[in-house]
Amino acid sequence: MVADVDVCGACLRSPPPFDSAVAAVDYTAPWDRLIGAMKFGESLDLVGCLANLLVDAHLHSHLPAPSVLLPVPLGATRLRERGFNPSWEIARQCSRSTRLPADASILLRTRDTERQMALPREKRLANVRGAFAVDPTDYPRLRGQSVALVDDVMTTQATASEAARVLLESGARSVQVWVLARTPPPSH
Repeated sequence: MVADVDVCGACLRSPPPFDSAVAAVDYTAPWDRLIGAMKFGESLDLVGCLANLLVDAHLHSHLPAPSVLLPVPLGATRLRERGFNPSWEIARQCSRSTRLPADASILLRTRDTERQMALPREKRLANVRGAFAVDPTDYPRLRGQSVALVDDVMTTQATASEAARVLLESGARSVQVWVLARTPPPSH
């Protein structure tokens, strides 16, 4: 375990399939608006600044560098709607900053899924179950690699957990999750 790394109680009770998660910021004001503007294409010029915050967060985490950065893929419909994949844009910028390779061809989205934003946790888990795959011809490229799965926002860990499970089953040695923002748990 890395010193000075927080592990939430839920992760202690039920560990996710990924080894660690790094978030640059909490998904609160003003970050939620900035990430939304980047994510929906209004301000793609923010990608560089936001990705650099993520690289800094990883550096300050003292976690080992991964072998490769893999973006969470979008479904075909959403990709057509937006014209770009925000996770791939973030991963490419992180790659430029870290000189780590980024590859958008290994982790595949096998089907379109409902938008996660309005779904409760259990429905989010069901929504992404079976939504990712790795082509068996890519298993040799993935075998033994330490992967950083790159995404914009993590709320319930449903997407990250499902993608990490698929990557590990396909031969990855370990999976870190790198996200721009983490939705804070609801206050009690």
